[in-house]
Amino acid sequence: MVVKKNVVVLDYGSGNLRSAERALARAGAEVTVTADFDTAVEAEGLVVPGVGAFAACMAGLRSVRGEQIVGRRLAGGRPVLGICVGMQILFARGVEHGVETQGCGEWPGTVERLDAPVLPHMGWNTVKAPAGSVLFAGLDAATRFYFVHSYGVREWELHAGEGFAEPVVTWAEHGVPFVAAVENGPLMATQFHPEKSGDAGAVLLGNWLKTLD
Repeated sequence: MVVKKNVVVLDYGSGNLRSAERALARAGAEVTVTADFDTAVEAEGLVVPGVGAFAACMAGLRSVRGEQIVGRRLAGGRPVLGICVGMQILFARGVEHGVETQGCGEWPGTVERLDAPVLPHMGWNTVKAPAGSVLFAGLDAATRFYFVHSYGVREWELHAGEGFAEPVVTWAEHGVPFVAAVENGPLMATQFHPEKSGDAGAVLLGNWLKTLD
């Protein structure tokens, strides 16, 4: 009998919680949607969704001590997956309409407006996943994922150093290149919505669930 992995979708007032819940369940997880601190810390996997403004998501996250939940999990090597703005808030700062908001600071870098002729970047787009990617295993270069955003990380600032390996960074392009996904030990994230990306998203979520072993 296959034992399903226990995954918490963090409910902090932002994100397509039910879409994420359904997609993870289809991928084979036992899913709980909650803001409970202990449940979120102790789950085998944690998903941090997010839609809307960076500042609003950070305010919601702090209201449930979400940045502490993420930090506590990572300190113990427990997997975390950020989605869309749930990825963006993992960076050091976000700048929207000239206002800078501090993020969780798990990665250095700035979330800023994309320099593109049409915003938001909404719809299907391909990504450039490097060799060795776990999240994109089994998916070819023509695979498309669903994006909805006007802001992103345009420069990756964390590089390999003493004691840690180079993170696996996947890029996409809309007007300018931007970070589409990151794999950094137990901390992974996607700018696109795997829960809205059909079969490709299901494969990616399944790949992430395998990292919970």
